[in-house]
Formats: sequence, structure tokens, C-alpha cells
Amino acid sequence: MIVVLFGPPGSGKGTQAHRVASRLNVPHIATGDMLRAEVARGSALGREAEPIMASGKLIPDDLIVRVIEVRLDDPDARTGALLDGFPRTVPQAQALDAMLRRKGRAVDVVLALHVSDTELHRRIQHRAEVEGRADDTEAAFAERLRVYHSETAPVLDYYRTTATTIVEVDGVGDIDAVTERIAKALMPDGAGASR
Repeated sequence: MIVVLFGPPGSGKGTQAHRVASRLNVPHIATGDMLRAEVARGSALGREAEPIMASGKLIPDDLIVRVIEVRLDDPDARTGALLDGFPRTVPQAQALDAMLRRKGRAVDVVLALHVSDTELHRRIQHRAEVEGRADDTEAAFAERLRVYHSETAPVLDYYRTTATTIVEVDGVGDIDAVTERIAKALMPDGAGASR
């Protein structure tokens, strides 16, 4: 099962990704981690990505899709994976779908975490106080949220047009409670799924 974990910045994707991947017995694939691993391995893809990453520029979609393709060929991902951080735009979703089709695979489920902008703002403020992350300033968060609404949110609409199963889960509350909601929604009987 290939699952795309979807949600705005601060929605708990990173926290839930590890938990959900473990429950599904599939690897959690975060694009940033994968790119760094390819660079560390010194692979051809890593050598291509390294100067782009070092310059601070965005990695081209085709390169990220190739990195994901290589990762999905690893033995632990043959039965599925949880993709975290990709796709972030409709063209990325289309490129991912095209690559998966060539492999005889597809995105099986898009798992969308729903959290209000007010709650996201509260979480980011708390995270900034506790963790001191440089990207958790008011201005940076406002820009990330703007980009999410303008560029990333349309990915969910794209997947609706492809008849991909969309599982929408309330991402507010205790971390364990959210994990349980997700697990229940992903049960084979399809409870909680919508198209």
C-alpha cells in the first residue's frame, strides 16, 4: 500500500508518519531524508542532488521522483511505503503517478490531516518556544501556510479527480488519539475513507 501523508505545516505529519508507517509495516519515506541519504551514499542521484542542495535551491521534481523511484525498489518498500513531504504540488503528484504507473503501482490512499489555521498557529508558536526551530518564526510560518494553501492544498483536489481513496482525519487532540483515528480510518473495511 502506497500512502501519501498530507497536511499543512504543523499538522503533525512528522509525528504521525513514523507511527502510521510502523502500524502499516511499511517504510516512512521523507524526501529530505532520502536526498541526504543518496548524497551520503555517493550515488549518481546523490551526486546530482548535492550541488543543488548546497546552493539552497529547490530540487527539481524529476530528480525527486527518480530518488523516490529508487527508494521504492528497495526490498522493504516492495509492499508499500508512506510518503511524507511529497508531492507538494499538482505537477509533482502527476509526475509521481506517471512513475508509479510505469512500475505497475499507484498511490492507494491519500491520508489528509485536518487542523485549523488557528490551531496550526498555536502549535507553531509552542514548537518555536520549546524547540527553537529557525523556520518557526511568525513570518516564516505565514509564508509556509500561504504556500500550502496556494500550491499544496490543490494536490488533494487533484487526487479526488483521479478517484484515489482520500482518508480525512481530524488531526487535533492527543497524539495517541490522532494515531488511533488514523489507524481506524485505514482499516481494510474502509471505515473513514471517502472518494
